Formats: sequence, structure tokens, C-alpha cells
Amino acid sequence: MLDSIQAYAELHTAPEPPLLAQLTRETHLQTLLPRMSSGHLQGRLLSLLSHLVRPQRILEIGTFCGYATLCLAEGLADNGLLHTIEIDPEKEARIRRYVAAAGLTGRVRLHIGAALDVLPELVGEVWDLVFIDADKRSNGAYFEAVIEQVRPGGLLVVDNVLWSGKVLPTHAVKTGDKDTPLVRAFNDQMAQDARVEPVFLPLRDGLLLLRKK
Repeated sequence: MLDSIQAYAELHTAPEPPLLAQLTRETHLQTLLPRMSSGHLQGRLLSLLSHLVRPQRILEIGTFCGYATLCLAEGLADNGLLHTIEIDPEKEARIRRYVAAAGLTGRVRLHIGAALDVLPELVGEVWDLVFIDADKRSNGAYFEAVIEQVRPGGLLVVDNVLWSGKVLPTHAVKTGDKDTPLVRAFNDQMAQDARVEPVFLPLRDGLLLLRKK
């Protein structure tokens, strides 16, 4: 049923741009975890949100192959800039190739390294839109590292907050699973954090939208 709903939703969503469809195919053929890519439906939502915000500055934590990067960049305001951080240097060539193919070389700045090491270099920026999609254990650390730089009314989006359903209270956490308790704790924290207004979307593996008050 869920697969049928997903297919129906994609059929009634704006089509995947050809360059992104090409990136999807390449990601599935050449990477071990292609499901880490945002994909058609989530990608169109990220593009829509970016168009609505019209950000001058976007921060993306966790680039992977650059699919969400290209989607978020679609809504950049004139003279806008997107900073994206990827920890794996082996991803750099593909990311830069697709950024160039999209005509975005001058508007996307790729940083290779651990996000918590790179973020102090960007303390002078004011973020209109932030997308957090890196190691889930650090969601709280990433949030705290950037929240003061997000403008009032700005938007943060956090991916994989459903964690394959493991965050549900009915799921028994296995011994040695260090990720699930931390994802749960982050979700609970955001539901109570007075600095943001949260909306939890059960899209794909869960998206948490946070409007900074």
C-alpha cells in the first residue's frame, strides 16, 4: 500500500527534472546506499519550500551526491548562495560535476569535511533556509550550531526523523542501537523548543520542518 501511495503521489507531483533523473540513475548504479538521496517527491518539496522562502543564503549539512542541493538551489533569490557540507571527499567530483551541469558553479559552495569543523568558518552568515541531512546522532549538535544564525522566520528542515519507524514508542530499541534513542530525543526536544515552531511530515523517512520564531 505504501509503495502504491508513493507512486500515486509522484504521479501527481511536478515531474523530476531531466538532470535530477540522470543523477538518480547514476546514484543507484554507482553508490552503495542510493536511498540516501532525497528523490523525486521529497526533492520537489524541497524545491517548493525554497521557492516560497526565496533564500539569499541556504545551508545544507550532508550533501551526499547533490540531489537535494540542486533542488534547494532552484529557489535561490537573485545573488543568493548555497553552502553545502559533505564529509566524504570521494563524493566531491560527482557533486561538482552536477552543480556545473546545472549552471550553479558560482552559486553553490561545496565544503569537504566534518560539518562541526566547517560550521565555525561560516559564523558570519545569516541563514534563510537550512537542510540537515547528515549523521543522525548529531542532529542536536547541528541544530544548536546553526540556530542563532537562522533569521527570525527562517526555515530549518531535518531529514530521516522517522528513522524507518524506529522512533515510534512501540518499537523496541535493540541493544547497541545508539542512533534511535538520539533521534527520538531530538524529535522530542524540537516538539518542546520555544525557539521554533515544528511541523512533522511523515514523508518518506520523515521530514521535520522548523520555523524559527
